[in-house]
Amino acid sequence: MKTNVFANRHIGIVDTDVPRMLETIGVGSLDELIDRTIPRQIRLKQPLGLPPAMTENEFAKHIACMASHNKIYKSYIGTGWYDTITPAVIRRNVFENPVWYTSYTPYQAEISQGRLEALINFQTAICDLTAMPLANCSLLDEATAAAEAATMMHTLRSRAQQKAGANTLFVDYEVFPQTLAVIRTRAIPQGIQVKTGDYRSMELTPDIFGCIIQYPNNSGSVEDYRDFTAHAHEAGCKVAVASDILSLALLTPPGEWGADIVFGSTQRMGTPLFYGGPSAAYFATRDEYKRNMPGRIIGLSKDKYGHSCYRMALQTREQHIKRERATSNICTAQALLATMAGFYAVWHGAEGITEIAQYIHTTAAQLSSRLESMGYIERNKAYFDTLRLELPANVSQEKLRAIALDKKVNLRYFDNGDVGVSIDETVTPADAYQLLTIFAIAAEKTIHDIGNHAPILSIPANLQRTSSFLTHEVFCRYHTETEMMRYIKRLERKDISLAHSMISLGSCTMKLNAAAEILPLSEAAWTNIHPLVPQEQAQGYQELIDALSHQLLTITGFDGITFQPNSGAAGEYTGLRIIRSYLESIGQGHRDIVLIPASAHGTNPASAVQAGYTPLTCACDTHGNVDVNDLRAKAEANRGRLAALMITYPSTHGIFESDIVEICDIIHRCGAQVYMDGANMNGQVGLTNPKTIGADLCHLNLHKTFASPHGGGGPGEGPVCVASHLTPFLPKHISTGDGTNEVSAAPYGSAGILPITYAYISMMGTEGLERATKTAILNANYLASRLDKAYGTVYRGTGGFVGHEMILECRKIREESGITENDIAKRLMDYGYHAPTLSFPVHGTLMIEPTESESLAELDNFVDCMLSIRHEIDEIQNGEASRVDNVLLNAPHPEYEAISDSWQHFYTREKAAYPLASVRENKFWINVARIDDTLGDRKLIPTRYGRFE
Repeated sequence: MKTNVFANRHIGIVDTDVPRMLETIGVGSLDELIDRTIPRQIRLKQPLGLPPAMTENEFAKHIACMASHNKIYKSYIGTGWYDTITPAVIRRNVFENPVWYTSYTPYQAEISQGRLEALINFQTAICDLTAMPLANCSLLDEATAAAEAATMMHTLRSRAQQKAGANTLFVDYEVFPQTLAVIRTRAIPQGIQVKTGDYRSMELTPDIFGCIIQYPNNSGSVEDYRDFTAHAHEAGCKVAVASDILSLALLTPPGEWGADIVFGSTQRMGTPLFYGGPSAAYFATRDEYKRNMPGRIIGLSKDKYGHSCYRMALQTREQHIKRERATSNICTAQALLATMAGFYAVWHGAEGITEIAQYIHTTAAQLSSRLESMGYIERNKAYFDTLRLELPANVSQEKLRAIALDKKVNLRYFDNGDVGVSIDETVTPADAYQLLTIFAIAAEKTIHDIGNHAPILSIPANLQRTSSFLTHEVFCRYHTETEMMRYIKRLERKDISLAHSMISLGSCTMKLNAAAEILPLSEAAWTNIHPLVPQEQAQGYQELIDALSHQLLTITGFDGITFQPNSGAAGEYTGLRIIRSYLESIGQGHRDIVLIPASAHGTNPASAVQAGYTPLTCACDTHGNVDVNDLRAKAEANRGRLAALMITYPSTHGIFESDIVEICDIIHRCGAQVYMDGANMNGQVGLTNPKTIGADLCHLNLHKTFASPHGGGGPGEGPVCVASHLTPFLPKHISTGDGTNEVSAAPYGSAGILPITYAYISMMGTEGLERATKTAILNANYLASRLDKAYGTVYRGTGGFVGHEMILECRKIREESGITENDIAKRLMDYGYHAPTLSFPVHGTLMIEPTESESLAELDNFVDCMLSIRHEIDEIQNGEASRVDNVLLNAPHPEYEAISDSWQHFYTREKAAYPLASVRENKFWINVARIDDTLGDRKLIPTRYGRFE
């Protein structure tokens, strides 16, 4: 093995493994397997034209050079992004820790108790700060949270409002510009009319169903919205408030003056700027709206023995279950960043958070006083951290900007000539003095010292917070690094991640997130840049984005790309918005139907509905392929209304459909577009691509195919690649003066994680990427072959093979033994494994995707575990084990049960805890038994304060 070839470190299978695997599968060569798996007509004729692969050392030097082209200025731009101090204990033990960043969304609660507790800490902090009873565990960013609030309020209209056609949303003109732009994008296809104006003079007519206001607002002013909110409620309107989460330590929280929804960003709670993202948005609301709330909610529950534990609550709201009737298309959110924000609240507690907020406000107040003495006029009567200054007659924006830039400072420049200054926790007295110097030079005034930092509270008494917050013990105990480190470690030990074993979740591509790919994210040159700085200060980012764009367009075969979508589901929505804009441009805007195969991800129909389309399901045949005859009939029957087909390739059934080209041709002949869901691109890269197949556009999941970590449920990134005829309709950004189709707050979405994908592609190169795809297909077929006799494989392609994933049959097992796929999933936990994808896309099955990163030894160990479980099922079936008291029905077996003095089962402790020798060598102890899946839904307890009676 060449030790400096990155692909050799990324791909788990070595050359000497391949012959045995091929023999097991029943083919003579890897090329034969690929030829019999992927239709020849869609195979690429030439290798990808990517630059030669770099070694890890070469890439480290390359990315450092690129980073050096970013200029780190001190930014006071604000507008939703603020510099922050990430506590080192959190950076080191969470952000840079693979146990936290390689874990999956906590659907399997028994092996996710650590991050579930971390996320309910986040929810508790949000509920406390906003004074709302319910919060979710994060959304993508503040702007998309605003769009979700608009949709939710529209859904909550009274019957009378719906009957009367109340479809107008009022948005105060002092909401952040990027937030308004994203609201407009979302509102158009929903039939929502957006009306902007001044909340103080706005007439709330019967056609208005909801209002969105900002607190503090875009100018930094802290407004008293009490009367407006009461008036809105009298008029039958809901009120959603975009709030600066840190300001709520000092300001009366919206929940105390009647808000129905409170949302915003937690970026300033310890998440770096990252050129705009990722960071966790928050969303809080009233308890009575819990079933309409977007995003995931963590709630309290109990295990089978009555021990308290956590799980994701109210999952039936989610798109994978409700599909087109889901509350939102949100799938991946920002779990890792929410975890960090929650730990930030734990680390600082109420006293620390208040101290930080007070410091920020005091600094702003002292600056305001000194600047007013120089002739600048503060427009905000009340403020938290942001000053909006009218300039003296002898000072122009251009003059002030030149002085500021010379001193490497960025200010905010309003269109009317005013200048904004937003203070954050990183601003030191020296920084404040430098600011005074800049303004003094511009005004030709004498500099006055900033003075001492005795706390100042210039907020009017009626707007000051008087209620307590963060009173739970968890926010009071861990304020020394020793205690905090141990608390984080204690939670970490409760979770299975890629640091422990393979996570074989189908359609999730849980591959290696290599350290060399992650390291740049800790560098200040990538973390400390505000997204609205002048482009010349972000040349490193621009070079990165240009280079990564070229790589992804080469891989997909397309011509244009946007990085705005913050998740795969957001990518789906963006692609459909692009299609709508294109169709409108050619006079076909009336097309309103999207065809979606029955096997599609649940996000597809949910995204279609959000984009204003009517989803129409086309059937799959008994072999798992799209039923071409049904698709053709439905496409032809709706020829004049058909907008698009959404299709995943390879399919969610784990096969490369041989009719894919014909399918695309049918859609195009009807005048519609083909949208390819890129969730399964790990089966395509280097061997085929969406353009060759016949698609017009696709989204990519960087957190799947392209090695960005899942983070326990985010961050993700879903860039959309399009053919040339769609490039004019890619999202723009309001910061450039045009917010058409804008779908995220920041111009490049979660730009901060782009170095990961750039590293992966740059170090893999053409040969490595192709080898990775072939290996992923090899591994899936190896598992399918070894498990086929014991379980059976639901679908195979026309050549008799699966793609990069496979669906394991469990329905017959249930019929014969009473053991369900869920029982198998829970038993796998005793063996130290995360369950495969459960009952999706086929009920009663397990979908397995091993990826290319796993070694043959790990694959074999997984097979041994699955075969051992099959033997345990056979024991039940044959009467050797009880049908009511067996290792599967009672799985998982927590540590407290295994060591208890009382053992009530018909089988031994050893059989429960150590079913194989390999388990004994690497035992993962679970700390809860099987969790009650309904208790926490019947009585939702979404914070640390609640308990069951």
